[in-house]
Amino acid sequence: MDTTLVVGLVSVSDRASKGVYKDEGIPALKEWLSAAIASPAWRDETRLIADEQNVIEATLKELVDQRGCHLVLTTGGTGPAKRDVTPEATLAVADKVMPGFGEQMRQISLQFVPTAILSRQVAVIRGQALVINLPGQPKSIKETLEGLKDPTGKPLVHGIFAAVPYCVDLIGGPYIETREEVVKAFRPKSAQRPRSAA
Repeated sequence: MDTTLVVGLVSVSDRASKGVYKDEGIPALKEWLSAAIASPAWRDETRLIADEQNVIEATLKELVDQRGCHLVLTTGGTGPAKRDVTPEATLAVADKVMPGFGEQMRQISLQFVPTAILSRQVAVIRGQALVINLPGQPKSIKETLEGLKDPTGKPLVHGIFAAVPYCVDLIGGPYIETREEVVKAFRPKSAQRPRSAA
């Protein structure tokens, strides 16, 4: 049985998708995931697309239904502007809505900027995949995934990725272990396995 974790990385940006400027979202996601995931082996499926609801919906369906992604992270298109339609597209392909992720992302971002309340990020389950809308800026992506820590490394506000491995367990995906110095995955004791040697 293939236990490789497949992660879809989707950057939603009109200008970056046209080559007006370089996309920073996907490289930031790859860098953070490489630092955070200890096991299993993982690979990504990346997509750079325009802020078009039908395109976003089709991309999410392709990544989950055809490419077998267990986790899909989008970046961009979650504000109140007219062209920001990532949440609408994400909800349109959902089997279940996971509101806690959006609530926690805004809680984290409010520690930095009052305009975090303008964010409309959502998370959903489609089939056997967790789909999460993340912010567009690399700094905000890291803060949202990792959370806030005091100088000793103790979490002050938990990042959302702490809950991702257990959610992936519950929907039938591979068992994800994290590097605890980056983010500690939380699971009930009954769901924990001995740490691998990786």
